[in-house]
Amino acid sequence: MSLGYLTLLVFGALISALIVGLPIAFSTGAIAVVMAVWLFDLNTLNIIVSRVFTLMGNNILLAVPLFILMASILEKAGIAEDIFKAAYIWSGKIRGGLAVAVVISCALMATMVGVIGAEIVTMGVVALPAMLKRGYGKSLTLGSICAGGGLSTLIPPSVVFIMYALTAGTSIGQLYMAGVFPGLLLASLYIGYIILISYLKPEIAPSAPPEELNISFVEKLAYLKNLVLPGLVAFSVLGSLYLGWATPTEAAGIGVVGALIAAIINRRFTWRGLYLAVIDTTKVTCMLYWLFFGASVLVGVYTMAGGTAYLKELLLDLPGGRWGVLITMNLIWIVLGCVIDWIGILLLTAPVFVPVAIALGFDPIWLGVLFCMNMQISYISPPFGPAAFYLKGAAPDNISIGDIFKSVWPFLGLQLVALGLVMAFPAIALWLPQTMLAR
Repeated sequence: MSLGYLTLLVFGALISALIVGLPIAFSTGAIAVVMAVWLFDLNTLNIIVSRVFTLMGNNILLAVPLFILMASILEKAGIAEDIFKAAYIWSGKIRGGLAVAVVISCALMATMVGVIGAEIVTMGVVALPAMLKRGYGKSLTLGSICAGGGLSTLIPPSVVFIMYALTAGTSIGQLYMAGVFPGLLLASLYIGYIILISYLKPEIAPSAPPEELNISFVEKLAYLKNLVLPGLVAFSVLGSLYLGWATPTEAAGIGVVGALIAAIINRRFTWRGLYLAVIDTTKVTCMLYWLFFGASVLVGVYTMAGGTAYLKELLLDLPGGRWGVLITMNLIWIVLGCVIDWIGILLLTAPVFVPVAIALGFDPIWLGVLFCMNMQISYISPPFGPAAFYLKGAAPDNISIGDIFKSVWPFLGLQLVALGLVMAFPAIALWLPQTMLAR
């Protein structure tokens, strides 16, 4: 069988498995096993097992559960409510202040929560009822929560960056720094849109009652006191990476200890909360690892069959030069993001795209930022955008999945604008990593 037909068969089988509802981790693993036996022989299965065990011994993967545990501890300590209250007190007088507070809260939480979905559920519980009660339009309310929640994909300590670094063989610390300014750019675009649409259509963003925000500057500062310690935790993690004082795994360990200390000092620590944080961490980590193992095995077998070399040649022969190839890569990510989980996309495409990008003179760190921005787009893209389903789980019964997907289109447009800006001006992503102090 030619490699072209084999490629179509593999992707067709994978998409078919997802359509019928099979878990992606087991779908990729099963396809890999069948393909290995069909193309080679039973002895090839030993290579599959060896590949999984090699991944299990990679120390970089230790950073994943540690960052997730840090986020879970801070979440159980009630930090999300404190952040939202403080953000609203400071932005409430702006037209659309509640929606602006949601984006600010999500950006701040993203520096402490590297797990996709945690912010969506939290804001769905904390902010959604408040916004609907004030008479905010459904579209602005749902869209700001979905889009804001996706910032944890790009703003460090994002788990997506860890997985990309492991797959592409790049520095996690540099990737984290590279995500800072693009993340702030995207959050700024969200806030600018919210303020503009709120002034153009004041009926969708009613002004806050004067008595609610009529407080002194000193009282405003008081709302920030509960954020000092969690903020220091996030700063210690990113600062230690930026200054070269710690590896990502060590920085994650610092974050866990800092989160525990912050919860204890703020009198939010409970043994029950710690237990639940460990349980949540275990569930999310196991899910991510199974996805990683399944997709990695499929990529390994496909590479043995010569598939990755075939795709590299196919990409390099595309018209439009190096930028035509780069645009094609981004379009492929966007299309795949509508139907496949980000880990599957990463492990299926990175072994092909990264070497091609390097051969064309593109920076793999910059490519990693573009990948994460594309995954943000996929996070809210219909028909399988996970953000919509996360929010639906926390929303009232009168809000449908259709309502949520209708609300995200303006924010999808802003994500494409931000993606275009970072593609046109790579320095937005690359300036900060270039100033880092290597360990």
